[in-house]
Amino acid sequence: MSFSSSQMLFMSTLILGTVLSVSSTSWFGVWIGLELNLLSFIPMISLKNNQYSSEAALKYFLIQALGSSIIVLSASLMLIKSTSANLLLTIALLLKAGAAPFHFWFPSVMEGLQWPQAIILMTIQKIAPLSLLSYLDSSTQPILFSAIILSALVGAMGGINQTLLRKIMAYSSINHMAWMITAMTISETSWLLYFLFYCFLASSIALLFNFQEASHISHIMNHTSASPKVKILTFMSLLSLGGLPPFTGFIPKWFIIQEMSSTDLFFTLLILLASALFTLFYYLRISITTLMMSSLKTKWVTKQSFSYFLVPVLTFMNFFGLLIPSFFILFN
Repeated sequence: MSFSSSQMLFMSTLILGTVLSVSSTSWFGVWIGLELNLLSFIPMISLKNNQYSSEAALKYFLIQALGSSIIVLSASLMLIKSTSANLLLTIALLLKAGAAPFHFWFPSVMEGLQWPQAIILMTIQKIAPLSLLSYLDSSTQPILFSAIILSALVGAMGGINQTLLRKIMAYSSINHMAWMITAMTISETSWLLYFLFYCFLASSIALLFNFQEASHISHIMNHTSASPKVKILTFMSLLSLGGLPPFTGFIPKWFIIQEMSSTDLFFTLLILLASALFTLFYYLRISITTLMMSSLKTKWVTKQSFSYFLVPVLTFMNFFGLLIPSFFILFN
């Protein structure tokens, strides 16, 4: 996964826009950072210059431009002390982050991306909207609660009948948005911890899919040239992303479950746990085909070796929560 000089330039300005949005002291600075982030990501999407990437770039531009315009409108309403300003601002940030019920653009945009760009969309592009959501006051709690419930249900049910890996990862991301927003209502440290774990695990799975050149479940099933190490890594990474103990992905969910139990949020916790079981179902569907099924080698497979550096790194990422649990208990 190599990057050209132009990609490195756009990547640096993309990160600069995110940092500017998060650290700004005014909504004007936030808007500038979001626009810089948007205009840096659009060329990264359309570098391949094919129909799917062009369509994804156009959809992403229109949605993000709509979100930015709502932010400008809400910032203007704040000047006249309007009660609807926080409502519009929360809607705009949920739209930019891809949380339900404003998730409609996220799976279709993910479908048109290459895996490296999909990693950026699932991780870095969520930093600014989620950080800005965490800055809002308690008047947005009812909207966030609705987004939590809908994101959990949409992410769980939407991925069941999907066979395209990018759409499965998109609905998985929507489901994890419910957990992240829940963690955000608890404390800033909780959602930062969960988001950090999610970034590591989602990136590891996307890297594995990128190595196998897979965009469909059947591609993984037919990829018999992949070594057993890669298949086991794919299996562990998917279960870890699903939050199955004793993998690393269970650690942040464990913290949130404890906090929600102590604050008597049992109804929301029940929905989140039920949705996690559905996501585990479609992760297992991919994993079982990876491990159990085999067929003739496919002709589109060109990569025959996997970096020996990435194998131990990804294994450590999936298991270090199990190996040193006392480290996480200290911060609980």
